[in-house]
Amino acid sequence: MTGSLLFEAIVFLAGAILCVSIAKRFGLSSVIGYLLAGVLIGPYVLGFIGNEGDDILHFAEFGVVMMLFLIGLEIEPKNFWKMRKTIVGMGGLQVGGTMLLSYILFTLLGLEWKVALVISMAVALSSTAIAMQTIKEKGLMDSTFGTASFSILLFQDIIVIFMLGFIPLLSNSDGNVSAENQDGHSNLLNSLPIGLQTLAIILSVVLIIVAGKYLIVPMMRKVAKTGVRELLIAAAFLIVFSISFLMEYVGISPALGAFLGGVVLSNSEFKHELESTLEPFKNLLLGLFFMAVGASINFIVIANSPLTIGGILVAIIVLKAIVLFITGHLFKLKLDQKLLLTFSLAQIGEFAFVLLAFASGLNILQQDQMDMMLVITALSMSLTPILGIINERLILPRIGTKESVKRPMDHIAKSQKIILVGFGNFGSTIGRFLRSHGVETTILDHDSSRVDFLRKMGFEVYYGDATRIDLLESAGIAEAKIVICATNKISVSKAISSLIKDKYPHVELLIRTKDRFDAYELLNLGNENIYRESLETSLTLAKDVLSKLGFRKYTINRQVRNFIKYDEDSLRRLATEPNHDDDYIFKVKKELEQQEKFLNEDFKRGIVEYDNHWDSEYIRAILKNTKES
Repeated sequence: MTGSLLFEAIVFLAGAILCVSIAKRFGLSSVIGYLLAGVLIGPYVLGFIGNEGDDILHFAEFGVVMMLFLIGLEIEPKNFWKMRKTIVGMGGLQVGGTMLLSYILFTLLGLEWKVALVISMAVALSSTAIAMQTIKEKGLMDSTFGTASFSILLFQDIIVIFMLGFIPLLSNSDGNVSAENQDGHSNLLNSLPIGLQTLAIILSVVLIIVAGKYLIVPMMRKVAKTGVRELLIAAAFLIVFSISFLMEYVGISPALGAFLGGVVLSNSEFKHELESTLEPFKNLLLGLFFMAVGASINFIVIANSPLTIGGILVAIIVLKAIVLFITGHLFKLKLDQKLLLTFSLAQIGEFAFVLLAFASGLNILQQDQMDMMLVITALSMSLTPILGIINERLILPRIGTKESVKRPMDHIAKSQKIILVGFGNFGSTIGRFLRSHGVETTILDHDSSRVDFLRKMGFEVYYGDATRIDLLESAGIAEAKIVICATNKISVSKAISSLIKDKYPHVELLIRTKDRFDAYELLNLGNENIYRESLETSLTLAKDVLSKLGFRKYTINRQVRNFIKYDEDSLRRLATEPNHDDDYIFKVKKELEQQEKFLNEDFKRGIVEYDNHWDSEYIRAILKNTKES
């Protein structure tokens, strides 16, 4: 029974719900809850899952794959180029400095230079999964610390590609290794001579880039035209699965391929749709990954060499902390930001599992070295949330504020403060008018054909269903000030209204409606900024008629404002009334009579008594007869 997949799924889910709930109850990161759950249900404590936890860890790494795909989607090449100095500067300094100190450490411990070099590569990498999860949970993504962390982690994610290409050159094998890896899966790299393995990695990266532009995006457009949402979800999974399979087939990390695939698609109109579709699955699988890391901590290895493992673990964390602190200092981060950076990235990351396993398969690492480093990696990841709590609760309060340092805002497209939903005739007029005054918007539309056409015309439009809160979040609603709902579908407007009022009440919502009946529904939902699409156009036509008859334009404009005011007041009074019975018709009739009376009084008072000398002789004659009667 304990070997049943369903039983293990129940254990994982129950452990996650229980331990994460306890962790959040005490104000701790959810990562701690997941890690604790993994330790408890793992083979060395309660023994509910796995003999060694390796199979689960292998499956759970798919959460990291999805996370890196989504990180890649966030990196637009033009913005990456603007951040190149920070990414290459901070990331290069951190990786290079950590590798140098680690190499010296492991050489002094008596390891062969090839082994020391491979381990120093693994040690230089921090956990993108843990760091990004913690940063987002604490809302620090826009802080100086958040930007610095993202830059370093991004550089690490990229440099891993080159590390994997370099490691085969250190191989102790003769090039006739089995074409199957340790897990029994086909591995193209192992079937190639050592000299061609690096070339195979480079070619696979190029293939992903080419496929993203000429295969994936056209496929997504075809799928989007069907209008079937589950097909889009299937297409998103197909993309990630295919890229991961290709990377695994050539013998390197599928997460790296997913990252590259995300970068390739970051400029496509499906960026936000892919983000919002995969986000829930990513978070769940990341939690599974953290649990698998906890379950993979081999307490037998720890018991055999506790002092050695403990000493190396402390030495690595201290070395990484020193390099990170110096990096933050050289890039002029304030003390509190440097400490946040230091404590957040001082662990060894998930890609260490990939590098170490890859090197072991090439006979660079011995099995005992491999086991020890896997345990140290898992322990360092487990200690990170605890070190973060020590920093936040004991160190930071003594040295000053944790607030982020203010800096000039980068001109990044996704940071716009206005989100425009719907870019048909009505929405495009709004978007063009705003853009002509220097106001940029993030535009969402659910018509894939229109999105493709408008992007060719230079508009930054994204495909997606804006009634989904995850899509709005990926479009930046948390930082937005205004959402303009320009769609003509009342169901969409109501859904967006409910979502925003529930989760983001600080965002002001401006909504288009087709008629007063739709306006009634939206007013009853608590919306104040209602714009009936036919009202302004009708009044503009009426203004032109009066102008051609000789009425003064100033007078007409004032009367239009009065008409709108009276009509809006009437709209709000009638909104709470049933609009399908005779009583409603009677009340509407009374409202119309009242409006016409007020407008007529305003007209006589404002024109006849004060400024009719601006009007034509024809109009003055009409007004004179009206006054005498």
